[in-house]
Amino acid sequence: MSRDSDRNTTAVVIGGGPAGLMAAEALADAGVAVTLYDRMPSLGRKLLMAGRGGLNLTHGEDTSRFLARYGTAEAHLRPAIEAFPPVDLRAWSEKLGQPTFVGSSGRVFPKSMKASPLLRAWLRRLDSKGVRVALRHAWKGWDARGRLLFAGADGIETSVEAAVTVLALGGASWPKLGSDGGWADILRREGFAVSALRPANCGFVAGWSEMFRDRFAGQPLKRIALSFDGQTLRGEAMISRYGLEGGGIYALSKALREAIDRSGAAVLMIDILPDMPASDLAGKLDAPRGKQSLSTFLRKAANLTPAAIGLAQEVTRGGFGRLAPAAMAALLKAMPVSLTAAAPIERAISTAGGLPFDELDANFMLRGKPGVFAAGEMLDWEAPTGGYLLQACFATGLAAGRAAAAWVKAKA
Repeated sequence: MSRDSDRNTTAVVIGGGPAGLMAAEALADAGVAVTLYDRMPSLGRKLLMAGRGGLNLTHGEDTSRFLARYGTAEAHLRPAIEAFPPVDLRAWSEKLGQPTFVGSSGRVFPKSMKASPLLRAWLRRLDSKGVRVALRHAWKGWDARGRLLFAGADGIETSVEAAVTVLALGGASWPKLGSDGGWADILRREGFAVSALRPANCGFVAGWSEMFRDRFAGQPLKRIALSFDGQTLRGEAMISRYGLEGGGIYALSKALREAIDRSGAAVLMIDILPDMPASDLAGKLDAPRGKQSLSTFLRKAANLTPAAIGLAQEVTRGGFGRLAPAAMAALLKAMPVSLTAAAPIERAISTAGGLPFDELDANFMLRGKPGVFAAGEMLDWEAPTGGYLLQACFATGLAAGRAAAAWVKAKA
């Protein structure tokens, strides 16, 4: 069933995440009447999920280093981020009654650490600015007359006339929160070359034995160093039932994913004791073991955790204890873990792929659809965790909203 809408509106924003909310605010600030549509029963669900462990809004490092985090997308994102840099995002948060602080790692958080107070204040402000919200409306594309099509919770389609549209539909990670990537097929049908959506900042599959998986899933590997493809970083990892996840893994996820795409596997090297030279470690492991079990000896001699010992046994197929002390030390300093696939996109923190920048002009307007703009994670960029993801979503949402406001006013 379908019906025509009597709700003609000047501007439509589709997607109620950070990019969409920022675009709606920019349009409202410019005096443009705007309605925000979202398929979920409430707004900002992924933002709330991101804030469960502390809402990492942005990062405090210098601009050049900050922008380099976006890799090949840096040139495309630079104008938007320079127009709304981290210092402006922090000021914006403070105006919502959520002052921020810089943590020891350089990450920026609201002092409350939570997303919910910020989101509530933001939605109240949008309401005061006249932003209308239509929930439980799933976008289905355009009809033959170029009107936007939405399916309501009742299954009935609604056509909406819009002078300008901002698409902020997110990626495909955590689809139960709203962004399921279904927009990609809609845009492909319209002739846009949308890159395949892939997991980013994700865990990876390792072929653990059943014994190792059952015993160590959920246990951390702390204060380790991880190396792959010329990159080495300090961090942590978590042993999962399917493989490895955690901050250190996420930071290398782009390189690991691309290597697996090329070769079918990637060998990650883990230094279990990065602060101890191999020679010193070999000396400790060369001490008499006496009647101690191997695990007890390794725990006392080298301060190894059960998870680290288990991993050493796993990669040597139970033969770690038969190695000479120097070989044990060498393995603990460069433990090879073969990874064979990225974890499913549904479990990823963010998404790579999406609408290429070649399909957009400098103002984030789709080249093949005048008056339609796009922003946020649905664009083809990726970045590590640490505040870079949200910063780019906020900045591109603001840029697209401002450009959309200018476009509709120029056409008036």
